[in-house]
Amino acid sequence: MSFSFSDFQELSHEISACNEADVQRALNSPHPNRHDLAALLSAAALPFLPQMAGRSRDLTLLRFGRTTQLYAPIYVSNYCTNRCAYCGFSADNHIPRRKLTLDEAEAEADILHRRGFQHILLVSGEAEAAVDTDYLAALALRLRDRFAAVSIEVQPLDQPDYQRLFQAGITAVAVYQETYDREIYRQVHLAGRKCDYDYRLATPERAAAAGMREIGVGALFGLADWRAEGLALGLHLAWLRKHYWSTNLTVSFPRLRPAAGEFEPMVPISERDLSQLIFALRIFDPDVGLIVSTREEARYRDQILGLGPTRYSAGSCTSPGGYTHPDPAGEQFSVGDHRSLSEVCLAIRNKGFDPVCKDWDAEFQLAQ
Repeated sequence: MSFSFSDFQELSHEISACNEADVQRALNSPHPNRHDLAALLSAAALPFLPQMAGRSRDLTLLRFGRTTQLYAPIYVSNYCTNRCAYCGFSADNHIPRRKLTLDEAEAEADILHRRGFQHILLVSGEAEAAVDTDYLAALALRLRDRFAAVSIEVQPLDQPDYQRLFQAGITAVAVYQETYDREIYRQVHLAGRKCDYDYRLATPERAAAAGMREIGVGALFGLADWRAEGLALGLHLAWLRKHYWSTNLTVSFPRLRPAAGEFEPMVPISERDLSQLIFALRIFDPDVGLIVSTREEARYRDQILGLGPTRYSAGSCTSPGGYTHPDPAGEQFSVGDHRSLSEVCLAIRNKGFDPVCKDWDAEFQLAQ
């Protein structure tokens, strides 16, 4: 049985019905449930944001210590067959298109390895003719002995494909539903395989069933009601916990950024809203890894450090070959935090935390 939930609008109604008494009960609950998460996401929780931040901070310290894991993406291709209204890689956009050869992708990885990264994320547009399982498996075989973890964020695949990639050295899969609102999903996905809402929704369980050690889920905030997206994310997370209890889970919080096509957010989500969302999900699931990427400005990433997130990207490029030849042409979106890895590490240390490269070796820290 695959994950499903009630109508998206019902999630919004469930959240809007919450009051301050519900929020207080949620904050005092040792094991928050669905209704507690709805309360923490509600407008009624706004007066309680300092308490939510405090509990989120305490739970994060208890479960993850004072470490912040660092990773970097490698964009191997920006070819895409989908027409997604919000994405810089959309087939409708006239941008320079490029696919890295295996040697070029390996050269990008070598740059990141020399900088100190041990966790990398291979990213591509969704065009199987450009980046298929053969390509990903071959690249993973080249990289797996150099990195502690090699993850992918590519088009959804079938379970046998994930099994093959796991055997080749891929250990984690990130796949974001973009929006859990079926109607908005239909409006912004105009053509391509990505139009299949249900196939994409079931992707995390196919990857988990294939043996992947970590699965990342998320929504693209700015498309639909962020509070209802947060509740849908929490329900999805809880379902995966129940059915794939041995799999590590993460949640990412990408907000829409400027990109080719000049798509404007349909629903605004402020930094305060984003913080409430992060606190609510940390309280709901103390063990989930929470990721804040370089989509966010440096100022905000420094402020939220230690209050919930456990993983940051750093020194990111979002165009193929961007580390070898820096050029914003062909990027998926514009980065918000342009600091180098060393600058991000310094900011983390200045907050009293340790930037680390390996989740299985807390003693290994990036060099000063």
